Amino acid sequence: MPKGKKKKGNELTLQAAKKAVEVTADGVRRLTLSKMRLTKFPDCLLKLPNVDELDLSRNLIKELPKNIGDLKSLKLLDLHTNKLESVPESIGNMAALTHLNLSNNYITSEGLPSTLGSLANLKTLNLGLNKLDSLPSTLEALNNLEDLGLFDNQFINLPDYVTTLPNLIKINVRRNPLSGIQAEELEKKVRKDRKKKGRKKEDGSMCGSEDSEGDSEVEMVEEKRRYVGLIVPNSVAKVNQDEWRIRKTDQT
Repeated sequence: MPKGKKKKGNELTLQAAKKAVEVTADGVRRLTLSKMRLTKFPDCLLKLPNVDELDLSRNLIKELPKNIGDLKSLKLLDLHTNKLESVPESIGNMAALTHLNLSNNYITSEGLPSTLGSLANLKTLNLGLNKLDSLPSTLEALNNLEDLGLFDNQFINLPDYVTTLPNLIKINVRRNPLSGIQAEELEKKVRKDRKKKGRKKEDGSMCGSEDSEGDSEVEMVEEKRRYVGLIVPNSVAKVNQDEWRIRKTDQT
C-alpha cells in the first residue's frame, strides 16, 4: 500500500448481496453483512425489496440513505456498532419492522426522527450506547413495543409515556444520570402496569392474547451480557463506548 494512503472500507455489489441472502427453514430471507468494514450503506441493498432481516452491525457506516424507508419488507434491522449520528425520517415508512437495533452509535436526540413513532409493529427498540438526552414524543404511539433499550445515554429525565406504553415489559436504563428516585419510581410503575395486565388476563378481559411470564423488568444493575445477532435488543458493552468499539474492531 502506498505510503500516506489509508485502506478503504469494503464495497458491496448487488450480485454479491443477492448471493449472500440466506433463506431459513421457515422461509425468512436474511442478509448478514456484519464485520465487513463497510464505510457506507451499500446502495445496492435498496434493490433487494424482499429481504426480511438485514444485519449491518459492527461496521463503520456514518450515514444511512435518505430513502432507506424503501425497504418496506424489512422486519428486522440491526445497525448496532457503527458511526451513525442520525437516522433518516423515511425510516418511518418501514411499517413491517418489528425489531430495530441502533445501539452503540453516536446518535443525538436531534438525529432521532419523530417518524419512529410510525413503526406501529415495532416490538423491540434498542437505542442504548448513544448520545441521547430526550426522546421524540411520537414514540408514545408504539403500542406494540415490548422491549426498550436506553442504557448508556444522557437521560436526566424520561418522558411520562414510557411507563404507559401498553405492552412494554422490559426497559433498560442503566448508566444514565437519572435520579435514584426516578429510576425507582420507573421500576415500580412498569411492574405495576405489568401486574395489571396479568390480572386482566386472569379475569378474561384479555381473552385470546398471550403474555410473557413474570413481572416487567427495569434493568438498573450490571449483569453479564453478550451480543447474539439480531435477537437480543438489550445487549450492552462491558466497558465504555469508544474502548469497546476499538476492542471489537481489533477482533474482526
